[in-house]
Amino acid sequence: MRVLIVEDDPKAAAYLRKGLMELAFVIDVAANGTDGGHLAVTGEYDAVILDVNLPGADGWTVLRRIRQHRPTPVLFLTARDRIEDRVRGLDLGGDDYLVKPFAFSELVARLRSIMRRSAPIEPTVLRVADLQVDPLRRKVRRADARIDLTPKEFALLHLLARHHGEVLNRTRIAEQVWDMNYDSDTNVVDVAVRRLRAKVDEPFPVRLIHTIRGVGYVLEERG
Repeated sequence: MRVLIVEDDPKAAAYLRKGLMELAFVIDVAANGTDGGHLAVTGEYDAVILDVNLPGADGWTVLRRIRQHRPTPVLFLTARDRIEDRVRGLDLGGDDYLVKPFAFSELVARLRSIMRRSAPIEPTVLRVADLQVDPLRRKVRRADARIDLTPKEFALLHLLARHHGEVLNRTRIAEQVWDMNYDSDTNVVDVAVRRLRAKVDEPFPVRLIHTIRGVGYVLEERG
């Protein structure tokens, strides 16, 4: 899941970015309202975390621009705690409003809540053959055996499961799981797939993760 953070305080932005990336979110950061508004309407994001007091253009202006183009969920995260500000943010089309200082766990819960409300309905548990991936509880089972994955391994498997039957190239995987441009000189994707296979495929008689030589990977049941 890709999230845009529009925050001019470098320490706050770095804190948010680090914490959300540890939970397998893909994060972009804009340090001013002008850049944030541009990214929000030209990029593909599952949510935007938006400050109000920003250089270039304030959060109200950024939200108006977003709403002219996209229905992307927006969570205001700001020190402005007056009731009038909260009402204004929601009336302009914000999906939620959280005041600084805040508990990170609450931010994550609110972020996931607004993303669920706006996301297309999909099965609670993704199933491919005897593999079950539960995105909400972040649990994986295969043939009734529990499989423990790291956050990045889960993000990789979730991506493959959401697009099961579709071949995903290494560039797309790197962008969505590691928030990085894929470099043909690095084997980060291949190493991660190899580790995932050791847990998801190798203990079982039928393999589900397949390599498409020269292209990428696909998760599917083959007859």
